Amino acid sequence: MRDNLKILLESIKEKAQLFCVLYVEDEGMLREKTGSFLNKIFNRVEVAADGKEALDKYAHNKYDIVITDIQMPNMNGLELIQEIRKIDAAQEVIITSAYTDSDYLTQSIKLGVTGYIIKPIDFEQIVKVLQQSVDKLTAFRENELYKTKLQVMVDKRTKKIIHLQDELLSNYKQMMLSLVKMIDGRDTYTGGHSERVAVYSRDIARAMGFKQKECDLIYQAGILHDIGKVITPDAILLKPDKLTNEEYSLIKEHVTISYNVLSDVPMYKELANIVYSHHEYYDGSGYPRGLKYEEIPIFARIMTVADSFDAMTTSRIYKARKTKKEAIEELQDLAGSLYDPVVVKNAVHVLDDVNVDNNASQEPDTYLDDARFAYFYKDTLTHVYNHNYLDFLIHKNIDEHKSLYLNIIYIKNFTLYNQKFGWNAGDVFLNTFAKYLQSEFHDFQIFRLFGDDFVLLKNMDFAIDIDKINAIAMLKENNLYCNHRYLNLKTADIKGYMDLNEAAKIK
Repeated sequence: MRDNLKILLESIKEKAQLFCVLYVEDEGMLREKTGSFLNKIFNRVEVAADGKEALDKYAHNKYDIVITDIQMPNMNGLELIQEIRKIDAAQEVIITSAYTDSDYLTQSIKLGVTGYIIKPIDFEQIVKVLQQSVDKLTAFRENELYKTKLQVMVDKRTKKIIHLQDELLSNYKQMMLSLVKMIDGRDTYTGGHSERVAVYSRDIARAMGFKQKECDLIYQAGILHDIGKVITPDAILLKPDKLTNEEYSLIKEHVTISYNVLSDVPMYKELANIVYSHHEYYDGSGYPRGLKYEEIPIFARIMTVADSFDAMTTSRIYKARKTKKEAIEELQDLAGSLYDPVVVKNAVHVLDDVNVDNNASQEPDTYLDDARFAYFYKDTLTHVYNHNYLDFLIHKNIDEHKSLYLNIIYIKNFTLYNQKFGWNAGDVFLNTFAKYLQSEFHDFQIFRLFGDDFVLLKNMDFAIDIDKINAIAMLKENNLYCNHRYLNLKTADIKGYMDLNEAAKIK
């Protein structure tokens, strides 16, 4: 047992011996393991395998704390809590669940749970949440004992209860922040986006003369402004390409979802309207309600500028980032149409001083990012890049006036190979040949084109030894050989990968 956990157990155990617990979990091994752990803390621990069994026990016994899973047979955890609230509205309840769905979080908050522990259960985490419940229950008991004594004692205990309530509010906020981190963590582009928008929004509001409390409010709204993206499918949220009209319509739904989630939570109602309007444009061309001018809350107008600036200065796979200067100039050009001119005027001075995160990009730089990236831009047979990514790089090369050099490798006689051995054998050959290219040219970007052609791409001039490639056994033994053609994309008239089919043919 870790030292940290030992210390926590020692601090809670004495008080906890006064209380009894009902623990509800349908998974047998977890129920036994956690139940055994709880018995080290509390005087009495009873367990139940589902909500129905738990409710029957609750109706006949008194429990100080109820700890319950959500997804269970017969009666789920949320239904159980609703029934418990009918019996005792003040019952102390803690949820343990593997689900971070916004509906579960919102319903849990409405039902007044003390904590929401995400599975797999970490005993150190559960003790920290139990510490709050035990302290809260102890404080209430002591308050009952001392309520007839001196007013100074009552005031002292009341302050303690208020402090515990503040901790409960802090718990709720932490739950929402954890959800935001989960959303941001789904995509390298959105990673850090919420924090940057929050900071930009707060600093612009401060420059416009708003009070500290109002600046804190817009900062909180910025942190939570994309929380509705929890329901956006990965295929859309992680797509490293321009969205179709239908996909764009789906992603726009995140604004309404964000509003619905936040407006249901009393402490976030003030933020909900800001978040609901942060994609509205000054001229009425935004969404979801087409508000214009003063119809748009001022803090939403500020956040629109902050959000747009961060989008402009972050590299998307289909669109290079703008420099800070270019982004500010675009905000100024669109002031009065998309953006509130007063907000832009104040934002210019603020944003000119920020240090833009040049590492914010959607291009993959980790194994996990590459796996997500592969969903869109990898050839499913050979796992090298496909023609869509080559098209993207060609277009990007044209836009940025940079040099790219490529060699196209043509496998000759491959049609005869397929006819002789069959398509499945041909697929195995292409897969093996691609692995050879990856090992031999590991510092190149490699693409598969037109079935049996491959492209080696680099941002510096290079030459390949085609004789060395033709000497490999898999080619010689099967009466196959390779030709190649070199191209400098800066000088070649290549607008897309289809042009390679003609421009790079070997005569």
